[in-house]
Amino acid sequence: MTCLRTYEELSDAWRALRRRGVSVREVACVNAPRTLLVAEAGNPNAPAVSLTAGVHGDEPAAPWALLSIVRDGLLDPRFGYRIWPCLNPSGYAAGTRRNAEGIDVNRSFSRGGSSAEARAVITATRDRRFALALDLHEDFEADGCYLYEPLRPSAEPRFAARVVEALDRAGLPVQTIGTDFDLGTPDAETPPYRLVRGAVLGDAEAELRLFKGLPSSLFYYRRGSQPLTFETPRPRPWDERIAAHRVFVTTVLSAL
Repeated sequence: MTCLRTYEELSDAWRALRRRGVSVREVACVNAPRTLLVAEAGNPNAPAVSLTAGVHGDEPAAPWALLSIVRDGLLDPRFGYRIWPCLNPSGYAAGTRRNAEGIDVNRSFSRGGSSAEARAVITATRDRRFALALDLHEDFEADGCYLYEPLRPSAEPRFAARVVEALDRAGLPVQTIGTDFDLGTPDAETPPYRLVRGAVLGDAEAELRLFKGLPSSLFYYRRGSQPLTFETPRPRPWDERIAAHRVFVTTVLSAL
């Protein structure tokens, strides 16, 4: 079941959170006739966490899940948060993966940004460093949930097993990932991944060499953050996908 809600409804719902002490403003998309919403919540003097959703406009549950997490007070108060409620508003409005200029925003975070949206985020992020950067997605081909956890050299995964365990406890589907699973990365003779149930554990340095246009996760990795990308199965019911995103975010924050 798909829940059809407009971008205007999403924007209005975020602005309504101002009454609860959430700072919500708009930033300009450079050289494009649109803006992005950005919100701030939590303790501004605490370690910071970045939360993003909606970089692909045809993945609608993720922005609404992020809204529900903030609205329902699920963010861990030990941290401060910079939140991008929908990184691709023109794509969301059109129901398309790409933005109005035909750019995949999640392949546009190289250098200063090759999309208007990436440039807006990069400009607004110059003065901030984040302990975590969490990005919420959906996958049309999956029948279960999974996450990407890029790893620094010699590092062991810190979050994947905890998230999979939490999904299992909640009775939510977990993806079994085989070598034929489309991970959306450039072809490589030796793919820079270790695949386990419910998680893709990446060699982040090898990924940086493969991608010509960086996804936002690798942009944050370059800036010293631990990025995590979470995918829910797009064919599954709306409420189930919302619930899975909530489990992901709260589990990762509690483990930090």
